[in-house]
Amino acid sequence: MIELATTRESIAKRGIRLEYFTIAWNSLEGLVAVVFGGIAGSISLVGFGIDSFIEVTSGATLLWRMSVDADEYRRERSERLSIRIVGACFIALAIYVAYEAVSDLILACVSLVVMPILSRKKKKVARELVSAAMRADAKQTDFCVYLSSILLAGLLLNTALGWWWADPVAALMMVPIIAKEGVEGLRGDPCCDPEIAPKIN
Repeated sequence: MIELATTRESIAKRGIRLEYFTIAWNSLEGLVAVVFGGIAGSISLVGFGIDSFIEVTSGATLLWRMSVDADEYRRERSERLSIRIVGACFIALAIYVAYEAVSDLILACVSLVVMPILSRKKKKVARELVSAAMRADAKQTDFCVYLSSILLAGLLLNTALGWWWADPVAALMMVPIIAKEGVEGLRGDPCCDPEIAPKIN
């Protein structure tokens, strides 16, 4: 019996160490996300920080639960209360995830409607002014459309099939294409654009 109590105590201490790490990590993560999200004006980054603070609440609850494990009466009471608090944290996290998903979905859908129109108008101005710079900016707007499509596809695949990796993988596939356009822009060579180059020459 003494050996069992000693084993339980050592396990509880291990749990306490894990919860201390959880609280420290998520506090740092949340603070960094909120500060930089505020500086950058990024709602998503601030939301990520809020999510980290929700996890801190859950971690603090379990830290309290582990700390009273030796007292059988307090253990049972704290176990019940801890489950309720962690359950409330799950609800808060679910609300946060739903809000982020719906916000991203609406933003992606709006972008898919607005950005192609904006790109066409920019390309028209680029042709009329014979401006490779405006044409390059129109291409950047096109990439916003592609990225919105990737975001929308990623959200749908994640929701329907659980493919959380679809969005970042598709975004990474866009990197070399975007980088190529950037290199061409840095060279300042309008001849790479077939719609503008003949008029310049």
